[in-house]
Amino acid sequence: MALLLVAHGSRDPRHAATVTALRDHLATARPGLRVELGYLDFSIPSVPQVLERLALDSVRDVVALPLLLTRAFHARTDIPAVLREATATLPGLTVRQAGVLGPSPLLTAALERRLHEAGVRPGDRATTGVVLAAAGSSDPRATAVITGIARGWQRAAGWHAVRPAFASAAVPRTDDAVRALRAEGAHRVVVAPYVIAPGRLPDRIAAGAREADAMGGVLGTAPEMVSLLLARYDEAAGAEGEAGAAGGLRRASYG
Repeated sequence: MALLLVAHGSRDPRHAATVTALRDHLATARPGLRVELGYLDFSIPSVPQVLERLALDSVRDVVALPLLLTRAFHARTDIPAVLREATATLPGLTVRQAGVLGPSPLLTAALERRLHEAGVRPGDRATTGVVLAAAGSSDPRATAVITGIARGWQRAAGWHAVRPAFASAAVPRTDDAVRALRAEGAHRVVVAPYVIAPGRLPDRIAAGAREADAMGGVLGTAPEMVSLLLARYDEAAGAEGEAGAAGGLRRASYG
């Protein structure tokens, strides 16, 4: 069994550096598990290249885990298509697509960690407004998920308010959300980037956070991210095991 992390890719080298470091953290946390990284675009190796290499190494079962925080276009369309096309030429390989990462309490815990690293303390919560800044999607379901996470995080953590914002495809933008929180009476406003790695859209979030009092870092290699990725892998790998016990390992949707 191998774990294939599927990243979107970016022309920004910081993106590849971050997801490569995340891959390395996973390999360290789970000795004996082969962890590979493939990209949909911009970076190499591509997902098909990694799958071909795994097949040549006689790996038969792969869990493909999208490095995505919401189930939008890439998770529903792009990644299944890439996996389907690649495995069509690799008949000995079984690939199962794991679920996306969010929403999860581990992600909000990672956001809390990044804000704490940026100087926000528990005693500040009641007077601090948080902008939950996501990349954005044209899929209204993904936007609704971010809005739901913001509401749930506010209730659970006791922030003055948590408001969603988006770097693209949806509104409000980060700077507008910062100003709105100040107008609503927040004594302090901080921005929590709901993104995994640096890149063009995270840079837009940072630009929109200039009027905020603080901004957390990207989720990156936060320990909670490592735990969540392994949990998603275990869920998918366990489902394969259950299928095998029920009467022969069921091939995934691809191949």
